[in-house]
Amino acid sequence: MSMKVLVTGGSGLVGSAIKQVVADEAPENEEWIFCSSKDADLCNYESTKQLFEQHKPTHVIHLAAMVGGLFHNMSDNLGFLRLNMMMNDNVLKLSHEFGAKKVVSCLSTCIFPDKTTYPIDETMVHNGPPHDSNFGYSYAKRMIDILNKAYHEKHGSSFTSVIPCNVFGPHDNFKEGVSHVIPGMIHRLHKLIYIDNPEVPQEQKEFVVYGTGKPLRQFIYSLDLGKLFIWVLRSYNSVEPIILSVDEAAEVSIAQLAESIAAAFDFKGKIVFDTTKADGQYKKTASNQKLRSLLPEYKFTDFDKAIKDSVKWFIDNYESARK
Repeated sequence: MSMKVLVTGGSGLVGSAIKQVVADEAPENEEWIFCSSKDADLCNYESTKQLFEQHKPTHVIHLAAMVGGLFHNMSDNLGFLRLNMMMNDNVLKLSHEFGAKKVVSCLSTCIFPDKTTYPIDETMVHNGPPHDSNFGYSYAKRMIDILNKAYHEKHGSSFTSVIPCNVFGPHDNFKEGVSHVIPGMIHRLHKLIYIDNPEVPQEQKEFVVYGTGKPLRQFIYSLDLGKLFIWVLRSYNSVEPIILSVDEAAEVSIAQLAESIAAAFDFKGKIVFDTTKADGQYKKTASNQKLRSLLPEYKFTDFDKAIKDSVKWFIDNYESARK
């Protein structure tokens, strides 16, 4: 069966990774369309409808979202809630209206309850309120799961969702104050080494990490996630969400992350921690048991190698990177 796949948010971190994987695979009987905010305003129904009329997709990967790091989320929960709910409702409604055979939407581990037991799994999404810092984004994303099940109940639609852990890699958003932790740290260390007083020896410089460095996170390299997304589109046949995460044993602390980034830059200075800054959740360990039961042999890219590749991409593409 030939597929015509429309990818919303196609120019972002995950969309760019899927595009790279598709280019490497060169699959037959699949046409892929990667659209960005320049192609349609997904918060506007008519604009979104024009996009669907133009391409008439048989399958949709819905990545587009208003996203941000901890401090950006804390400053505008209302905006994150309203815009994401509008966007998600339009994409799923039009996917149904245009007869899309399958839709895979992207959730996030940050949507899980703040007070919970670990590891978290797919059954626990709605078990309690999310962390206060990002409740707007979290509830909007949770509603995708509700919509998927409601469309399935009423129309038999094959709408599902994936829940990645923290994603990083080429084409990330490195803008300070908006970015997630890895691109934010990469940008700040690059600035410290190359932009701020480059004549000062590195040994005299301090790389400031926000918070205590103690929180634990699972990070997935975007190209790994891209491969898994495509597998879900082709082979995963349930409306229930599936966590796409590295193994629990691959969890690293923010301090370990800082050391890996510093090593990738070959930074010779000192790492210090600004404990006046918020840590966010201490941990949100996710179980990938469901994924492992379906893909037991899948091998994730080594973390330090993925960090090194991401740093190299940022240095090589500094002028054009989102910063």
